[in-house]
Amino acid sequence: MSLMDYFKAEALLRRYGIRSVRSAYAESAHDAVRFANGKRIVLKAISRSALHKSKSGLVMADLDGEREIRLAYDALAKRAARYRPFRILAQRMAGEGGIEIIVGGKTDSQFGKLVLLGLGGVYVEAFRDFSVRVCPVGRAEAESMVMELRSRAVVAPNRRAVVMIANLIVRVSRLYSDNKISELDLNPVILHNGTYDAVDLRVIT
Repeated sequence: MSLMDYFKAEALLRRYGIRSVRSAYAESAHDAVRFANGKRIVLKAISRSALHKSKSGLVMADLDGEREIRLAYDALAKRAARYRPFRILAQRMAGEGGIEIIVGGKTDSQFGKLVLLGLGGVYVEAFRDFSVRVCPVGRAEAESMVMELRSRAVVAPNRRAVVMIANLIVRVSRLYSDNKISELDLNPVILHNGTYDAVDLRVIT
């Protein structure tokens, strides 16, 4: 198995009309400050040796101001040294106060490619609130996945949200079906202001 480069994964998502938050590799603290341009950012260390960045302590969020960003960059680089080789990714903060979901794909030995929807971020393992279907998934089936969530009143409080998430599921299902990918995780996808941003992308080929 091989972890796809972040920006190759991002380009693949764009081909299927899937939104992701603005990002750039930062080769230095200066790069990170310049990328921020006065806005709040997140820094992440990406390594093939640490597929779960948050669990490995390789994410520093809600960074604001030149001094804070420089200190965070240096601290993150030291922390990531054990996972060499690594690169540091800078990202703009997505909508604050948004709801986090996961949309992903897994390959099952019996059923083949599956697409998954669930409550995202740290909650995906804590609450085990998710729905699964065999790819490819159509619009009606995707909507039924949304309605199966125990957290649906929070994740999709109105018809517009149900449709938006269902459309995302259909696009992810099509991407996963069309390409030689063994695993796909968009976690979290942050829902905010009637839209969404995929914040963390992990594609295994």
